[in-house]
Order: sequence, then structure tokens, then C-alpha cells
Amino acid sequence: MGAISSSFRLLHAVWLLAGPARALHARKPDAGARLSRALERLGPAYIKLGQMLATRPDIVGTEMAEALEHLQDRLPPFSEEEARAEISRSFGKPVEALFSRFGAALAAASIAQVHRAQTSDHPPVRVAVKILRPHVREQFARDLEALAFFARFAERHSAEARRLRPMAVVATLAESVALELDLRMEAAAAGELYERTRGEPEFRVPHIDWSRTSANVLTSEWIDGISVRDAAAIAAAGRDPKQVAVLVMRSFLTQALRDGFFHADMHPGNLFIDDQGRLAAVDFGIMGRLDAGMRRFMAGTLAGFLQRDYRKVAELHYEFSFVPPQHSLETFAQALRAIGEPIFGKSARDVSIARLLGQLFETTRRFDMQAQPQLVLLQKTMVVVEGVCRGLDPDFDIWQAARPVAERWVADNMGPEAALSRAGETFSALGKLAQDLPQLVKNAEGLSQMVAEGGVRLHPDTAIQIAAEQERRSRPTRVALITILGVITLLLVLTLQRFF
Repeated sequence: MGAISSSFRLLHAVWLLAGPARALHARKPDAGARLSRALERLGPAYIKLGQMLATRPDIVGTEMAEALEHLQDRLPPFSEEEARAEISRSFGKPVEALFSRFGAALAAASIAQVHRAQTSDHPPVRVAVKILRPHVREQFARDLEALAFFARFAERHSAEARRLRPMAVVATLAESVALELDLRMEAAAAGELYERTRGEPEFRVPHIDWSRTSANVLTSEWIDGISVRDAAAIAAAGRDPKQVAVLVMRSFLTQALRDGFFHADMHPGNLFIDDQGRLAAVDFGIMGRLDAGMRRFMAGTLAGFLQRDYRKVAELHYEFSFVPPQHSLETFAQALRAIGEPIFGKSARDVSIARLLGQLFETTRRFDMQAQPQLVLLQKTMVVVEGVCRGLDPDFDIWQAARPVAERWVADNMGPEAALSRAGETFSALGKLAQDLPQLVKNAEGLSQMVAEGGVRLHPDTAIQIAAEQERRSRPTRVALITILGVITLLLVLTLQRFF
């Protein structure tokens, strides 16, 4: 029954998208509104796709982007009565015992909505109260079931799909959605990002009120600010929208490169400029992580393109075994040059990281590079951030904004001082090994004796611990929901355009 339900869900998606696909193909004036309504009817998972498209007027057109903007934080809210009932269920006490004031919903998105409130403390504190939509978990479960069915079908019938590993992406997605739909996990992510960035004078994360936070309710510090979608209001407040654009990009890259932990849902509805000119972020349901190796790969690749050192970029791909060794390194570097060189000499308005990534994906496909889950989320976020920045500055130059962050990271982590630091760590490790050598020899002798007597035996608890540790280490980094939805929905739209 699960497969049948998934098939019906997918066919329902195709049917709902058929009208917008025809309108897009015919360039009808209501295409954006029709697509927006279709995505809204499909549910929260597909709304995420619309949120990303809304940030890219340079790709989908200004009218289409404006029609999709309401999907970011202006969806129809559920009732205040339902919101109050959820708070009472979550904490076992009436709303009045927690909040002296509790207002109507101010912003409603695909997963939750936000209310402005004031705590019952003395003195009272202004807070934002985020509450999950009723039945949103069931809706996501249906969407994931449909996506899993499509992924299995695609891998069974397409070599290209097997290279992109949609089944692995959907499996990782299911785990990430489970985390996103528990607001305690979002609160923990906000707390971690706050600790990592509290020394940043131009970036702000709201404090979490843990006493008023549960799986379905999240309470945090209220932030007054101007949405980054409103460049005119930012300018009227005495801030330069062009400098704000640079701040958005550099904040994202600093989080990704320096900390390996970044806000991965940076659409305009989640970013504000406060009265001190700081960039304030909200909604930490989707966060990205990059391990040290991936950060080195990302920074080296970005720096290589900026320096037009395509061989360096190619060598990084081979060093990380992203490209199989049967392909010529020189030929791969030549293909990367074909991507990078057309960028230089063009105006910032004519250069798009989204198109660059599209060309890079096409090139790596020819060289049999498999999708890397950590990088997929990073690339998706970079595309959205670039869209935000271009909304503030149509001539935004992503390369100039990125250069100081990338070059500083490379100098700090791949330069002579970093090499000396790593050498010191290596010598320290060798010294520890020398100290432990007698015990290691003794352990090896014992192991040999066990093998001679009939094999190695593990206590059941030990085996369980080893399995748990292996699971923890091999668990893929969270992948953005929008990634698999974007691929699937764009495939549907392209297919529909052929038939309608």
C-alpha cells in the first residue's frame, strides 16, 4: 500500500504542476501565481522549493520571483485558538501562566508560524513564539514517501540517477526532517550558532528561552529589524544595501569555512538588519555542517577559481577521490578552465554562481564524480544567498565579496604556520605512540593468541558500542530539503513542457 500511496502522491504532484508548466512554457502572465498555488497545495516540502525560486529573479524572472515571495513567510496562518491549545498541551499549563501577552500570528511559513508575545516574568521580556503547524509531521511523511518512491524508480532505470544517489539523499533527508520538526533541535542549533558567532560584531543570533521551549513550541528573544528584502527601507534607515549584501555573503562563508556550521535557510524572510546595523538571523531548522576536509576542499576550490589556478582545483578533486583516477588530471583541469575563464572580464551583473554551479555539475558528471551530500547543501545555500545579495545590489560581485574570506581561511589553515602546527601535532602523536608501544605489542601478542585458539571474541556490549560508533561516524551530514525537491520538481516541469 505504501508504494501505491507514493505513486498517487507523485501523480498528484504532476497533475498540479501541469497547469503552471504549460503557463511557464507559454509565458502566460499568471504563471507565477499558478505555480505558487500549486506548490502551496502540494504541501510544506514543495513550498521549500518555491522559497528558493523566490530568491532568484535573475533565473526565473522578476514577476515569477515576486509571485513566489509569499511562500517565504506569508502563508495563511492557522488559528490563534489552535496555537494557544498547542502551548497548553506542550507545557501543561494555560498560556496566561507563561505569557502576559500573546498576539496573533505575524508570519506563517511551511512548517510553523510565529507570534509576538511577552513573558510573565518580572520584568517581562518580549519574545517570538514559534509553533509547529498542526499535522505537519504527517504531511512531510507523505512527501518523503513519494520522494522515496521516485528515487527508487529513478535509480532502477537511470545510470545518471545512480550517480546522483537520490535514494541516499532521501534517506538523509528523512533524518534531517525528523530533526527539523522537533523545535528543541532547532533551539539547540540556534544556541550552538550563538556560541560560535558571539564574537562577531555584525552578526546576531537571538537567545533561546529554554523554559518555554518544547518539541512543538520554540520561544526566543524578539528581534526588531528590517527585512533584507526591503532595500529601500534599509537605505532609509541610513544603511547601504550594497554593504548589507556583502555582509550577508561574508557571514555565510565565514560560518561555513571557519566553523563548519552554517545557517542553511538564508532566504529573505529569515534575515533582518537590526537598529545597530547587525545582520540578525532567525529560523535555524536547517543547518549545514562541513568537516575539516570538506572545508579545505571548498576553500581551496574557491581560492583556485579566484586565482585562475585550475590545476590546483583539479588536484583537490583527485586528492579527495571525487574524480576516479582513470580520468586525466590535465583534461579535467582543462574542463575547469572552460568554466572559469568566461567569468573573468565580465561585469558582476553577468556572472551568476547558480549558472557556474550548473556548468560545474555538468562537467563533473562527464568525469563520473558522485554527488557529495555535504557540498550539495552548501551549494544550495550559496545559490539562495547570492539571490538575497542581488536583491540588495543588482551588480553584486560574489567573487569580490568571497575573496577576503576564502584567502584568509587558506592562509590560516593551509599556509606555513598551519603546516608547522600540523607538524607539531604529528610529533606529539608520534611521542604518544612511542609511549604506548609496549602496551600495543602486548595487545598484539594477546590478539595472536586468541586467533590461534579459534578466533577473536567480542562481548555483546562491546559489539553494540562499536556498531553505534560506526553509525555515528558514517551518518551523512544533513542535506537541505530543497535539494532533492528541486531536482525532482524541475525534472517534472521539464517533462511536462515536452508534452504540453
